[in-house]
Amino acid sequence: MVDPTESPKPQPETPKEEQISTQHVLQGNGEALAYTAVAGTMVLKAEDGTIPKASVFFVAYTRDGVEDPSKRPITFSFNGGPGSSSIWMHLGLLGPRRVHLAEDGGPVPPPYQLVDNTFSLLGETDLVFIDPVSTGYSRPTPGEEAKQFHGLEQDAEWMGEFIRLFTTRFQRWSSPKFLIGESYGTTRAAALAGTLQNRHSLYLNGIMLISTVLNFQSVSFHTGNDLPYILFLPTYTATAWYHGCLPEALQNRPLRDLLDEVELFARTEYTLALMQGARLPAGEQAALARRLADYTGLSEDYISQTNLRINIYRFVKELLRRERRTVGRLDSRFKGVDRDAAGEHFEYDPSYAVIQGAYAATLNDYVRRELQFTSDLPYEVLTSLHKTWDYSNFQNQYVNVAETLRAAMCQNPYLKIFIANGYYDFATPYFATEYTFNHLELDAELQGNVSMNYYEAGHMMYVNRPSLVQLQADLAAFIQRSKGAPESGA
Repeated sequence: MVDPTESPKPQPETPKEEQISTQHVLQGNGEALAYTAVAGTMVLKAEDGTIPKASVFFVAYTRDGVEDPSKRPITFSFNGGPGSSSIWMHLGLLGPRRVHLAEDGGPVPPPYQLVDNTFSLLGETDLVFIDPVSTGYSRPTPGEEAKQFHGLEQDAEWMGEFIRLFTTRFQRWSSPKFLIGESYGTTRAAALAGTLQNRHSLYLNGIMLISTVLNFQSVSFHTGNDLPYILFLPTYTATAWYHGCLPEALQNRPLRDLLDEVELFARTEYTLALMQGARLPAGEQAALARRLADYTGLSEDYISQTNLRINIYRFVKELLRRERRTVGRLDSRFKGVDRDAAGEHFEYDPSYAVIQGAYAATLNDYVRRELQFTSDLPYEVLTSLHKTWDYSNFQNQYVNVAETLRAAMCQNPYLKIFIANGYYDFATPYFATEYTFNHLELDAELQGNVSMNYYEAGHMMYVNRPSLVQLQADLAAFIQRSKGAPESGA
């Protein structure tokens, strides 16, 4: 019973939403594209609408001069981690401004700068970049625990609520709607496909998956799980080929031709050998070690010592050990230097070190100087949330959201999927992605809804200029063919 003499408990004060609108022009390819940028925060509340839970930072771009914005495609973008802000695709691929790097994505000396991104997708679709809670400038409201946002289902729920609220406030329910995620952002996108449909009845036209991981068994090097050793092998070959470490007969072959051979070996002879375990005859084991040595650039002796099972963190240290160099995980084209060459794992990922400072510096300057949004909070580029992320609903099993995506496609047969793979990506190797989609058990009538392409770069393939050009064209074409019938045909 309520004591009438007690004073009512004060309700938490709703944090102030701040949204700054600025006008800009993107010059490129002989065309001037005028657009409006909105940078700011949106407060998410509990389902009853009373308790503020989190303040979420976003940057949205809309093309000016559109006769009916409600019919124009809109794309919601996020990166992965979990624990990453949306900075990478925002300033590397999709947005109207892009971080200046070397042609191959290599480092440039500080201070860093942004340039107009003539490869932006803004010509095809409006764009919304979302920073999940505890990344970027997004934070829980005072008194709210951050962990309620940090898990597979929790993240999908709150990101879905942001998309619903944005779609409602900015009157975009009639627009063709797309998601684009990178790395764990592809896991999030698949989970969101289910959340948006089942919770909010919000159906998507398409999902773009950049460097995909939906089934964590395919990338988890755990004792007793032989799958990653098989699925990483073609990327070992691509990396050794790039660094000139293969036997001459293999080194002189075109990469794609060589990978066709290695993929066949991986899914037949190599798979059958690992399935035998200790029953594999010694002669076959020795022959297999020789084949793996040819395909990886490692020594037969080293491969035999690994029991024919090469862990990615060992490979990036071992391949160029004689040169006292390591290779990158996100992009194995890049080399690093450790304090000593005798260790088992590298000290840092040289491919992340190349981009970290450039993206962080330009984002912090860009938000204040050009977008005119001010905050004294640190912009959290990439946090360590992946170490404590909640996967409790997947206890005693690997995280796998591929089934969520399959179900969403069956319920919405117009949902199209595009997948971008980097040949030099050790975080989400392309052969593992192929394995996942080949085991999706998608109905034959829906198989044509999935398309896939490959790029001679790594996890963030767009840092490489030729790959950026190709990827932009592929994404633009995907949006055009997936946005549905024109208004006149409705």
